[in-house]
Amino acid sequence: MSENLYNLLRERFPPDLARTFLEAETGAAYSFHDLDQQTSRYASFFTRAGVSKGDRVLVQVEKSPQALMLCLACIRAGLIYVPLNPAYRRNELRYLLADAEPAAVICRPAALADMQALTRELEGEIPSPRVATLDERGEGTLTDLCDDTPPIFDKTPYGATPCAGSDVAVLLYTSGTTGRPKGAILTHRNLAANIVALHDTWRWRPTDVLLHALPLYHYHGLFIACLTALMGGTKIIFLPKFDAAAVMARLAQATVFMGVPTYYTRLLEHPQFGRDACRTMRLFISGSAPLRAQTFREFEERTGFPILERYGMTEAGVITSNPVDGPRLAGTVGTPLPGVSVRVVDEAGNVLPTGEVGEVEIKGENVFAGYWRKPDETAESFTADGFFKTGDLGRWEPNGYLAIVGRSKDLVITGGLNVYPKEIELAIDQIEGVAESAVIGVPHPDFGEAVVAVVARKPGANLTEESLLAQLQEALANYKVPKRVFFVDELPRNAMGKVPKNLLRSQLEYAAAFSPARPARP
Repeated sequence: MSENLYNLLRERFPPDLARTFLEAETGAAYSFHDLDQQTSRYASFFTRAGVSKGDRVLVQVEKSPQALMLCLACIRAGLIYVPLNPAYRRNELRYLLADAEPAAVICRPAALADMQALTRELEGEIPSPRVATLDERGEGTLTDLCDDTPPIFDKTPYGATPCAGSDVAVLLYTSGTTGRPKGAILTHRNLAANIVALHDTWRWRPTDVLLHALPLYHYHGLFIACLTALMGGTKIIFLPKFDAAAVMARLAQATVFMGVPTYYTRLLEHPQFGRDACRTMRLFISGSAPLRAQTFREFEERTGFPILERYGMTEAGVITSNPVDGPRLAGTVGTPLPGVSVRVVDEAGNVLPTGEVGEVEIKGENVFAGYWRKPDETAESFTADGFFKTGDLGRWEPNGYLAIVGRSKDLVITGGLNVYPKEIELAIDQIEGVAESAVIGVPHPDFGEAVVAVVARKPGANLTEESLLAQLQEALANYKVPKRVFFVDELPRNAMGKVPKNLLRSQLEYAAAFSPARPARP
């Protein structure tokens, strides 16, 4: 029996295919019948163009309903969907094209000439891909070509190419913060396991309406949001991007909202955001970056809703989640999803007891199949008994919830002592006048590494380095107190709301804070 993910989703479509599956910001509506027809057209086009099962389709386009249907069409046809951030530049694209070797490329019309030039440069290194365009309105040469393609995709069942669960459905490139991006191989079974678990854990209902403001090139916006909603046969209100005013305008029509922490801080800045604006809501879900405890508390006080924080990553989707029914605790990411095993281990691989910090390791059908064409890195990422080493540092709380305290690569070892940046950031964020903070380690001639804090102040705050450090000295052990504090207007963030600490560590002002030419302050 075929395990094509599209079959699983198609079985959950409502009996009345005329029901709306997606409504765009413009008011344009697409039914479940439209979804089935359009994905059939796209799938038929690729098949007739000679793009075969297992071939890669590389997509770098703006968000649109057609972009979502394009993803589903690739899955339906047994092709490997490769979404890319529209912000990637020429050098990044050249590497990704060479690595993925796509049979087809879909890009923005404005990028067509550059994309064609790149594919010509790579002639002889990769097969020449077919290139087409798609814009944010769902128009382009892909649409023109598919208009002439009948919506009859002659595969079964539901017109989907038969696939094994182990067949690759998606190739998601990681952000590449520690080197070249790596392609995470996600199979039909990986995605199905996560979507089914989320559908049950978050108790999706046919009457739910998802307000979608996330990008589509990331696991969060594409699979956790869209495909889990489709599993419930629920309607999606589709915004082209996050904008607090646009979210406010549609919030009363929705029951579920997903976002990164930055979305929630910006909603809290909106003067009309509060209980009345949230009167129809059932769930606010946060992920992709740590949610500050202060944001959690402010949001609950303002709306009456405790945000449901969960923990996930490109290589596994969602791993743990706070409960729908039950306490949601600030600073924790809840318990493992059904079918997922999670353990916290020390450097020797020994399982640690409650309260002790170690690396988080995971196992389950949601965990990816490995890194694309990187067998050595894949092997290094898994333990002998099949657990994936996440690189995240965490600990079990007494109530059985998992708390993530940082990344192992962000761990600061100062004078031989371990400092977990998240602990310091939580202490700093409690101080009056602090908007947010990021703690990093930088070279130090005596301690090896020194703890440094980069802090964004709230408007009008009269906060100095001396006053902040004095307050931290009352709350933290001396070795944890930052040796320097740098103030900025705002912290840098990537598209998913994460603070890229590797970029902070590389900034000369911070990296050279304790160099001989710039001695540390007494």
